[in-house]
Amino acid sequence: MSKIKKLADLGQSIWLDYIQRSLITSGELKSLIDEGLRGITTNPSIFEKAIAKTDEYDNDLEEIPDKDSLEAVLEKLMFKDISMATDMFDQVYKETNRLDGYVSAEVNPDLAYDTEKTISEGTKIFNTINRPNVMVKVPATEPGLAAITELISRGINVNVTLIFGMENYKAVANAYILGLEKYLEKNPTERLDKIASVASFFISRIDSAVDAKVENKPELMGKAAIANARLVYREFKDIFSGGRWQKLADKGARIQRTLWASTSTKNPSYPDTLYVDELIGADTVNTLPPATYNQFKDHGTVTVTIENDIKGAENYFEDLKAAGIDFNAITEKLQVDGVDLFSKSYHSLLNSLQEKIKTVA
Repeated sequence: MSKIKKLADLGQSIWLDYIQRSLITSGELKSLIDEGLRGITTNPSIFEKAIAKTDEYDNDLEEIPDKDSLEAVLEKLMFKDISMATDMFDQVYKETNRLDGYVSAEVNPDLAYDTEKTISEGTKIFNTINRPNVMVKVPATEPGLAAITELISRGINVNVTLIFGMENYKAVANAYILGLEKYLEKNPTERLDKIASVASFFISRIDSAVDAKVENKPELMGKAAIANARLVYREFKDIFSGGRWQKLADKGARIQRTLWASTSTKNPSYPDTLYVDELIGADTVNTLPPATYNQFKDHGTVTVTIENDIKGAENYFEDLKAAGIDFNAITEKLQVDGVDLFSKSYHSLLNSLQEKIKTVA
């Protein structure tokens, strides 16, 4: 049995943080699914590498009407890949009883601070792709939280992205639960098991940010991200239990699994599978870029670790506070910077697409 399937037996699903047309058409994705892969996440940077640096989309570009806007052209290319990928994962979706088999499509990051436009765009993506196993990616900004609730209340699957801090995570989980409650108000006789969501916690960026502030205290370096994730996981277990949640669970509601994102190590002195090996646990997802996926297959460790040394995680943040480090301020800035980076990546993608269209023409 592959390590990827062994992780699934422990309750953790592995998704791939990557997409490209040839991945789907070559049979490579099918092989990965056979190996145990259970989903895909995408973002503008991934699509830029796929569209701008290969000729795999040239035929599509030749057939797209000249009157289409750049954004419309990009949508057609992305939605085609995502639709093909969701079809490939349809069997996983069915075999896991809708637990997995999802492909995530990102709402335009320029809309991260606009609730109504995020709702409109998210609904459009879900309805256009028209697959039950597509997830709409929405950042966990304050306006995004309201959008998440509304999208869930419409029965739309949501991958909540750019979560870094505990308080923001609590708000995300509440937004999901509130969305389910609103869906049930509108559809009191329906089951909730067709609605899915994940809360995507970005890992490596936390260590990069904290490490830069504690370089004179090496004992505090390389520990913040995992300690934070472990405390978040404890909170996750508390939230998705108790009376309020049980009422929804009785109607088939699915817990909003925590998803570990940005799990390739940025510091070369850290083990390359650090953010996989140390974050394994039930009811979680880890989305890996191809290099980390292959590294884990080669030398990763398969054992439950997410609840290791919780007391140590608590003590770490006491030490961080004693050192004068405001962790909440760091995580809030990371989200703002993350939205900005995603937006820049989106515009870079549009620019690359424009150049590609000129080349094809």
